[in-house]
Amino acid sequence: MPALFQKIFKTGLVTEPLAPDDAEIIQLVHQVDEKTKRLLGRALAIREVDAGSCNGCEVEITALGSPVYDSERFGIHFVASPRHADMLLVTGPVTRNMKIPLRKTYEATPDPKLVVAVGDCAKTCGVFKGSYAVAGSVGDILPVDVYVPGCPPEPADILRGILAALDRMPKK
Repeated sequence: MPALFQKIFKTGLVTEPLAPDDAEIIQLVHQVDEKTKRLLGRALAIREVDAGSCNGCEVEITALGSPVYDSERFGIHFVASPRHADMLLVTGPVTRNMKIPLRKTYEATPDPKLVVAVGDCAKTCGVFKGSYAVAGSVGDILPVDVYVPGCPPEPADILRGILAALDRMPKK
């Protein structure tokens, strides 16, 4: 064990500073934070639902919690229950097995609720289109406020989609 600590101390910091173009990302998360506080008076609670995706979009959504985006620090919280959510992030085409659970998740989310469909498959079913296992796109099952294009979309694009959805939230 002492050898491990020596190696850690000898190596030092290995992370890289943010690149200059990452200033846009910081601006995006600040905008989401400011808008959420203005509209809700608190952090934004998001429930992510995988309705049948390949998990590419989930990897990008998970990146929102990384040190680069640090969404928790900027008032974006992912919640386990739709009853605590303000927004649903839905990925993938909706499979037949997920059609009813997705609808029940939507119904359990309190009003006013927002739905952001993330990725090309959520809008068009992508490569899964025509499969016997696919019930349809997210828009066929739920009312969608914003579509985030991409296969998979980058985390910054997902933040832009969240920001666009917040623009549709009715003001109190």
